[in-house]
Amino acid sequence: MDDLKSKYLQLIADAGDENGLEELRVQALGKKGEISLQMRELGKMTPEERQTAGPALNALKDEINSALVAKKSALADAALDERLRGEWLDVTLPSRGRPMGSIHPISQVTEEVTAIFADMGFSVAEGPQIESDWYNFDALNIPGHHPARAEMDTFYTHRAEGDERPPHVLRTHTSPVQIRSLEANGAPIRIICPGRVYRADYDQTHTPMFHQVEGLAIDKDISMANLKWVLEEFVKAFFEVDDVELRFRASHFPFTEPSAEVDIRCSWEGGTLKVGEGEDWLEILGSGMVHPKVLQAAGVDPSVYQGFAFGVGIDRIAMLKYGIPDLRAFFDSDLRWLRHYGFRSLDVPTLHGGLSS
Repeated sequence: MDDLKSKYLQLIADAGDENGLEELRVQALGKKGEISLQMRELGKMTPEERQTAGPALNALKDEINSALVAKKSALADAALDERLRGEWLDVTLPSRGRPMGSIHPISQVTEEVTAIFADMGFSVAEGPQIESDWYNFDALNIPGHHPARAEMDTFYTHRAEGDERPPHVLRTHTSPVQIRSLEANGAPIRIICPGRVYRADYDQTHTPMFHQVEGLAIDKDISMANLKWVLEEFVKAFFEVDDVELRFRASHFPFTEPSAEVDIRCSWEGGTLKVGEGEDWLEILGSGMVHPKVLQAAGVDPSVYQGFAFGVGIDRIAMLKYGIPDLRAFFDSDLRWLRHYGFRSLDVPTLHGGLSS
């Protein structure tokens, strides 16, 4: 045992790397290692011999193990020291210039829209992205048979088997925020509700998650004329044109009556959108007067108050204004795309300073 001890302690001390150290461990303590074979011989000894040899072999095994661990730690420390000598950085050197980060077009357009409506007295309201069936559909006068409530169009949360409660949904629009705001603050009210919304659709102009901003104005004497003026001012400010012509087409939404799709006069000369001129029309949003049942659901008396609501896709108007051809690129996380379409991080959109300067 003394010879084994001297032999392996010397070999361990002379080991130059961790691979060689592992070979020594196997040679000494592996299944067929020299010390392991000595341990097997204990079964052939008399009880008196085992009382002497057993503790001695265990002590030898522990000593060799301790030497292996210590040497492995020393080799690791030496490797780290060598790496630190080769990899060093003078922190007193001047830093390399880095390009400033870019603001995503969705964030930019959201700020632009917020600045425009803030100038008209609208505040910003927010709400949860996972909504109850009541806030997302029932309170908005959307009947149970409406296609929007089908699972092929809407993302529903999982329900345990036998659970009869209405499911929650990933909100399909930001209209639930209008209901929550009316419940909390009552009328009169003037808000916009920007945020993420979710629908089961995916192609060049649709994605499962997109962004929307909805507006709501409730008071005692609001009419469609007020809605028309607000939307005209918004379109002129957003597209930064002096004049614009809107066309209201009769439509149907469960939460507004009457309802109207809104088109803007434009041209596509040379493949570039020009708002306010030309012979073409482009649909940009939906709008209407808030349905009395929606006001009742939010706790507002429809015999006293009335108002308008509208909704527009932030992604869509961003594509139109900045010439972005594919909606899916908004979510690809491609830095090259962001550097091309992004905005300087310190530019804050304002009406007096220019929205997209």
